[in-house]
Amino acid sequence: MLQGEQEQFLSYNGEVLVFHLSKPKHVEGAADKTVNLSVRRMAFDRDAQLFIQKSSGVFNMHASHLEVEIICCGCTTDSRTGIILPCILIKKKKRNNVVKYLLLLLHSSNQFEQSFHFKLDYELKEDIRLFTGPSVLWRHANKLFYISSDTCTVLSAPAQVSSVVWTGEIEGEGTVALGIRTACLLESEDEDEFSASDRAIWGSEFFGYAIETQKMLTGTSFMPHAYSRVVSSVHVCKNQMLKKQLRISLVTVTHKNQLICFQEGRPKGVCELPYEKPCSVKTVLTSTNDLLFVVTFASGNICVVQRRDSLQVVSKWQKVKSVLVDDFIGSGNEQLLLLFKDDSNTEVLSTFRITDLGAVNYASGVKYEHDVPAAAGLEENGLLTVRALETRLQAGYTSVQELQQHLELKKRVILESCRALIDLVEERTHVLPAAKEEGLVSLWDDVENTPHSLSKETSVASKVPEHFIEKLWWRVVGDTLVVGAELTESLYLSLSDVSLSLVMDQDFSSISPMIKCQNKIIKLNKAFSALSVSSCQIEPPPKKIKLDLHSKNYQKEDFPKRCSRVQLDGTKTVIAITSLSRLLAFHHVCCIVLLHAKKQKLWNDCLQESKKITVLCGKILLSLDDISNGKYSVKMQRDNSYCTGSMEDIFTVLAVSVRFSFQIVSSDCTLTSVNSWLLGEMECTPFRECQDNVFCHKAGDVYGTVFNWTLKNPFEGVLTLFCRNLTVLFQCLHSLTRVLPPGCDVKLLRSGSKGVLNEQLALALENEMLTLRRSFFTKESKAENSLTRVNEPSKKIIDTPMASLLDSEEGVQQFRKKLQSEREECERSMNQTMAGALYRETALKIAEAQLNSDTIVWRLSKS
Repeated sequence: MLQGEQEQFLSYNGEVLVFHLSKPKHVEGAADKTVNLSVRRMAFDRDAQLFIQKSSGVFNMHASHLEVEIICCGCTTDSRTGIILPCILIKKKKRNNVVKYLLLLLHSSNQFEQSFHFKLDYELKEDIRLFTGPSVLWRHANKLFYISSDTCTVLSAPAQVSSVVWTGEIEGEGTVALGIRTACLLESEDEDEFSASDRAIWGSEFFGYAIETQKMLTGTSFMPHAYSRVVSSVHVCKNQMLKKQLRISLVTVTHKNQLICFQEGRPKGVCELPYEKPCSVKTVLTSTNDLLFVVTFASGNICVVQRRDSLQVVSKWQKVKSVLVDDFIGSGNEQLLLLFKDDSNTEVLSTFRITDLGAVNYASGVKYEHDVPAAAGLEENGLLTVRALETRLQAGYTSVQELQQHLELKKRVILESCRALIDLVEERTHVLPAAKEEGLVSLWDDVENTPHSLSKETSVASKVPEHFIEKLWWRVVGDTLVVGAELTESLYLSLSDVSLSLVMDQDFSSISPMIKCQNKIIKLNKAFSALSVSSCQIEPPPKKIKLDLHSKNYQKEDFPKRCSRVQLDGTKTVIAITSLSRLLAFHHVCCIVLLHAKKQKLWNDCLQESKKITVLCGKILLSLDDISNGKYSVKMQRDNSYCTGSMEDIFTVLAVSVRFSFQIVSSDCTLTSVNSWLLGEMECTPFRECQDNVFCHKAGDVYGTVFNWTLKNPFEGVLTLFCRNLTVLFQCLHSLTRVLPPGCDVKLLRSGSKGVLNEQLALALENEMLTLRRSFFTKESKAENSLTRVNEPSKKIIDTPMASLLDSEEGVQQFRKKLQSEREECERSMNQTMAGALYRETALKIAEAQLNSDTIVWRLSKS
């Protein structure tokens, strides 16, 4: 900011702060006069392309026989909070030559706070700087003085200073003032001979003074001393500490009308400036990551220097009142705000320009004759740049076209693969198109497609008994399609990793035929004594990632490998859930339902894994007419105190619901009120097929909730809820708490029954032990055979007593050979190797077993 002006401008968080100091006014009835310091917050409106006032504030000061003046303003960090705030330095001059200075902070509420004040017997005129604290630094009589809000005492630096060119933060040093002083040749400093001779020749040197530590820094870290006689202003662009050495990049302007860039104390570029007497330099980082240097001159002129291959003046302006750098348009990058002098218009911020010398360019009230064109060669350079950009654009367009062709080819390959999959499960011969038709080059000679290659795969599906899939059904609930396949387990067949897939039977080239869906498994025993719904199990995140990466079947149930006779009488229903709206965009939809599973065989009374199978369950047909008529809707009606929904309807309600189980314990009263609450307030009726589960008919959000209340004893029970979302759950619990006896303990059961988990853990640990033992015996047998073959030549050594071997030179050599052979055999036994395929198979089996047991332990700890 220019010193001594009664109206000054400051940028803060994309806004422009306009400080104005009014002339002293006499107040009636008072001997003192009042001076008002006002601030106006102006924000740029991109639609109107004008600055609009957002808010304002006023600070009143008594001015009896005083001359009040704004010295400078800036943005500094408040050491109390670490927040950067605008601050302004005010001078009050009395008649007895005593000068009082006030440093004010401006808060977001437009309230001014007096940080501190101090008095001097002289006026501040040279190198006044504001920095963190807030603090004030100035130069007077070739000495450096500073005062902060922490001490409120004027301190001085132990150095003679001819000028201060920069003040700011340096990594590892805090606030540093960079200045120029007379060369101190008698000081013993750790500098090289070149630096000392440089100071002796020019008679002046650069120095840095750390305010907090009161330490002098080596000036050659910034720039050579030879430039000390010509530099007028400096801006540090980057500073960091590497290997205990300060690395600094800065830009400076000189009295010789030059702009020079320095890196680590060495000049890296120079540019001639178009005007005389440069005052200051600041940087602008634009949206194109271009670093611009903005140079201000004493005449009120401005120029912008751009650094790419070399430093070059790209634009300049005249009659500029003030220049600010900030994100004024809210784009996330910095722009340059130029405020021009215009005597014809007294309105604040009426004549301005916002630009980043690129796509951003806003102007209001600017007379374009103030803009002076840059160097003559700049237009030619701009033309060459435009041509280069056009070439790059054409190359990019060609690349996009090639990418689109590649994506279309990949889509055709995926569609053809899906058609082949459909033909495979339906036991039809699929004829692949010729390579030329797909725009591909065949890597082998085209031959006639024979069904022989498919016979091996289709035989897997044909060997599955027809009664394996009992029934296929589907229902519609809101925007959700529920497809179920009822399975029956036999004595010699058990399934794990079961899931359903939906494949569109129509030939839609614009979409993928595979339909994304979530799988759930519902198991119901014949006695209808228990009903359980299982989805993807909750597992520790690191365990779940490893399991998913191995199985590559997401959202599937992992069943423990137990003996088949445990699950003889069970019936399972596999359910797939998907969004309905994306399917009904085609009005009529035909989908093929595929079942994926692992077929297991019985061996030693336990099930062992075999190969994966894919079974065609059938097709489902959907149309908007049937859905509108409610053909596939869930129907739950009351009939003689029972709910008459079919098993498919019950499975659908459970599949689209979320399960929560709560353990309720009452130490003083029995829990008979829970059953009365279900049948009374919640208006529940039991299912005719499974009477332990009741369906809620109460109007409102809770309608359709399924409850299961199981009493372990009169004082303890487990309440299981199947509800649509958490809101319904909270409503049910809120209603339940009003009928429970006082002192009841309600606990959420996260991972199911402890008894079932304990049984699963025992089976998992047993499986882990057997896996480790089998892998160990396999390794030992293979390694033993290998060692036996390797050690066969060693049998030729004569097994004679040790003493007889050491009697002669030949015996000693024979003993050495025998000892070396035994040593090598010992090393081979300690460093056994196996084939890579065997190692991968063994490691995978061990990891599967350990992950399964660890997962059950984690679930048991959460229950």
